[in-house]
Amino acid sequence: MKKTIALLLLIITPYALADKAYFAGGCFWCVEAAYQDMAGVRKAVSGFTGGEMLNPTYNGDHRGHFEAVAVTYDPDIISYADLLDIFWHNIDPFDNRGQFCDKGPSYRSAIFPVDEAQRALAEASLAAVQAQFPDQTIYTEIRDAGRFWPVEEYHQDYYKKNPIRYRFYKSGCRRDDRLEQIWGDKAGGH
Repeated sequence: MKKTIALLLLIITPYALADKAYFAGGCFWCVEAAYQDMAGVRKAVSGFTGGEMLNPTYNGDHRGHFEAVAVTYDPDIISYADLLDIFWHNIDPFDNRGQFCDKGPSYRSAIFPVDEAQRALAEASLAAVQAQFPDQTIYTEIRDAGRFWPVEEYHQDYYKKNPIRYRFYKSGCRRDDRLEQIWGDKAGGH
């Protein structure tokens, strides 16, 4: 998968890659934690995207939106292809009902490319995952990026502010167990 993405990156390199990336992979706490401390990632912000509703909130209405993370990154240090690799190894692409113990439309997985260069890499990564699992249905969607709505401050950096609760939640959802079952030693940490 990395060779295919690296080859596409060489082909697309003349086009400047955006410094924002958007991913939905279930609970935004877990997706944010997967990116936040990576070299080249300036910040990862939890929020909502993909829906029509204005001003979605966690405790209010966020119907039609995905729980997602906006990743601001330095493409000279970490590539969009690397961000995609992190994304795939932190989700269950075979679950169409949500992710791990979180079920419902807002917990589904998706990639939201901001331009054609990101879209080409996202599609190549999806094809590589499908080739790796030819007998499985991949439900992760690729959708155009739209407006991103940061969630309330309480949810930002949740894994750092509430490490015990975060670990309890993550282990209770058996997220790491399922990731290891799918991806083996490539499974995402945190």
